[in-house]
Amino acid sequence: MPKVTDDLVLAERRGSVLVLTLNRPDRLNAWTDDLERRYFELLDEAEDDPEVRAIVVTGAGRGFCSGADMEDLHGAATGKVDTERPEKPRPRIFPTTVRKPLIAAINGPAVGLGLVEALYCDYRFATAEAKLSTVFARRGLVAEYGIAWILPRLIGPSAAMDLLLSGRVIQGEEALRLRLVDRISEPGRIVDDAVAYAEELAAHSAPWSMATIKSQIQDGYGQSLDEAYGAAQELMVASFRRSDVEEGVRSFMERRLPAFEPLAPRGQDK
Repeated sequence: MPKVTDDLVLAERRGSVLVLTLNRPDRLNAWTDDLERRYFELLDEAEDDPEVRAIVVTGAGRGFCSGADMEDLHGAATGKVDTERPEKPRPRIFPTTVRKPLIAAINGPAVGLGLVEALYCDYRFATAEAKLSTVFARRGLVAEYGIAWILPRLIGPSAAMDLLLSGRVIQGEEALRLRLVDRISEPGRIVDDAVAYAEELAAHSAPWSMATIKSQIQDGYGQSLDEAYGAAQELMVASFRRSDVEEGVRSFMERRLPAFEPLAPRGQDK
């Protein structure tokens, strides 16, 4: 059973994989500042834990995350909540800065901010019945939290425009066709499937390599091919100074799993 680290988020270790479960099932895991704070704290802790090599994110009960809590949203719209909130210790896009693979298991509705949180992940599993929607335009809002930047890069500008302007609901199979999600799983298997994928990464891929490749992909959006090529050349030279390359080759020749070095804490990268 998952260990309860906080009522708002459950954390469970499965070997080298950390499973984080958003835990407000009575509200379809609607997002609040307190839930965000705890989720980000756990991501931060996982960053510096050498035993954690990949992270799976899912929701408790019937949903992944139904978006911002409607009571909070209503309060902001009616002026009962101060929208000029103090700066948070971690920015909204903090999950995109996590160096370890972040995998979403979308077990039910992922709407508005809930969809954004799924898109902040590196890879996405969903059930065929999962309902996904940007919803912002249907609430009189704009495309929030960077989703107008993310969606066109995932599914193309026309499909992104459709989902953002219409706010319509799509289900897992259409999301797969659009490449909004990457794999479809059975409802009772989705977390296990996501963990199995994460375990595969953890067992076979070097943590430093995965973190570096993530940054290469993110940086590449703002680079020319020549710039990306030049950066890759420098990183390739750096990789040969590490023990991972020797271990990767030796483990292949010896037909065994590699024993790669864990990812160093932030600021201590070799």
